Amino acid sequence: MLIIGHRGARGLEPENTLRALRRGIECADFVEVDLRLAKDGIPVAIHDATLNRTTDGTGPVKGYTIEELKRLDAGEGETIPTLHEILKLVCDRGAGLVVEIKEPGTEAVIASGLMDLMPDRLILVSFNPESVAMAKRLLPGVQAGLIYSKEADDPVWLARQVQADIILPRWDRVSREVVEQAHKAGLLVAPWTLNTRDDFAEAARLGVDGFATDDPCAARRYLQASGPARVHPNRTLR
Repeated sequence: MLIIGHRGARGLEPENTLRALRRGIECADFVEVDLRLAKDGIPVAIHDATLNRTTDGTGPVKGYTIEELKRLDAGEGETIPTLHEILKLVCDRGAGLVVEIKEPGTEAVIASGLMDLMPDRLILVSFNPESVAMAKRLLPGVQAGLIYSKEADDPVWLARQVQADIILPRWDRVSREVVEQAHKAGLLVAPWTLNTRDDFAEAARLGVDGFATDDPCAARRYLQASGPARVHPNRTLR
């Protein structure tokens, strides 16, 4: 199983910051960030639509220019990173990157930024099926994934309709049946967010391909202690 550092390493450092990404890269195969656009159209990493929870600012992210956002404290003296800063770090460290597209309609801007400095291992994901489909059209050689948290009638069918390669269900939506159906359809399964030894053990039992965690170093220690996981030869997170 591959480890995805959720928002870098959210359980260890301020989420979606370069500090969290550096910490996540120490132990994870991929690090994940959430992207939104600043007022002047620059992609930046922040989960919420507003600044209130994760910075010392207030109001909507899209109401601030990048220069204004950079003056804010995103935790431990960190600033909100731009996509370019993230790509430089990830490419310099040789890490994999998962980019969550938070806002429909921003796909082309994000894709353009990614093409300027493309990581060797890149996955684009979104809760929005149309964003997944657009990501595949803009960057057809890149893996894309459909995230979901609500009960879905047939998430595997929906993922295939938008040309997704991966489904990323909330952890409580994962079952052996879902994993088997996804694998039969040629899809990978990478649930979120797993943070305990029991979670890691159950993920291994269910046969998922990877998972997102707030503490990638704890997950790495567990996987190393439990021995090598079996990997299907026809399925891989690139």
